[in-house]
Amino acid sequence: MAINKWMLAALKALSYTEIDVKENYELYRAFNSTVTTPVKSIYKMSDFKIHLKEKEIPIRIFHPDEKTSDQVFLFFHGGGWVIGDIDTYTKPCASLANATGRRVLSVDYRLAPEHPFPCGLEDCYHAALTIFENSEAFFVKPENIILMGDSAGGNLAACISLMGRDNNTFKFEKQILLYPATFNDHSETSRFRSVHDFGKDYLLTSKRICDYIDLYIQSEEDFNSPYFAPLLADDLSDQPDTLIITAQYDPLRDEGEAYAKALEKAGNYVDFYRMQDALHGFFSLPKRFVHVQRTYRLIEDFLKRNR
Repeated sequence: MAINKWMLAALKALSYTEIDVKENYELYRAFNSTVTTPVKSIYKMSDFKIHLKEKEIPIRIFHPDEKTSDQVFLFFHGGGWVIGDIDTYTKPCASLANATGRRVLSVDYRLAPEHPFPCGLEDCYHAALTIFENSEAFFVKPENIILMGDSAGGNLAACISLMGRDNNTFKFEKQILLYPATFNDHSETSRFRSVHDFGKDYLLTSKRICDYIDLYIQSEEDFNSPYFAPLLADDLSDQPDTLIITAQYDPLRDEGEAYAKALEKAGNYVDFYRMQDALHGFFSLPKRFVHVQRTYRLIEDFLKRNR
């Protein structure tokens, strides 16, 4: 069902009443936690930590009510690298586990600006490396681990896949990227039409994206790194089979689709789907919503397809 004029007016009002992210990111975090953190006791889940020399990386494992597959999602949450955590993503991850019959391992990485690029990325990389190298401890074979993330989490999943190839440390068989950030320019000079068409009135504004990036990225070198903007990578070969799902009314839509085409051009297998009438962040909606249900079906089809 298309967005009608009344809904569009409401979205426009919400988009223009946002507080300044750079000045109030801590308030954003607190608000996001208040409205999205569920009662954890109702879910089948367990917490543990990956211990490295200088830090700990929290991981939350979600168990489906009925396990139907040995595959496991290694999930990285969204939030512009600045907000979000495994608590705020408990409900979407639990729903994903139950809808697909697969376990979900959700990674809690460090956030900017306290921990700017590449801190969060390094947490995700080391979590992936530890789980890949010690897969038997997680009762999963390496080939059954699926990289997955939404928005900034999709960005992190794509980037650690490139890092694994470049460092010759791991390669995952499949990755699922939901409306991922893949490029570095979301300003008035952006080459992507969706930034201009949907960057003001559809909740996630281009200004907010730029604010998140300003909090995350500290130098021009980082800004142009393929480990921040994977669409800038000179070489996208030898990547996992990939499913990319974008949202119709999302400023990040076109760069996600451009990444799908670039991966395919580099010789990778790619499934791509544009979710019609959807806004950025739709995967965090309750599981009864049509876009969430459709996403589960697309994931199931992608994972069951043998090449």
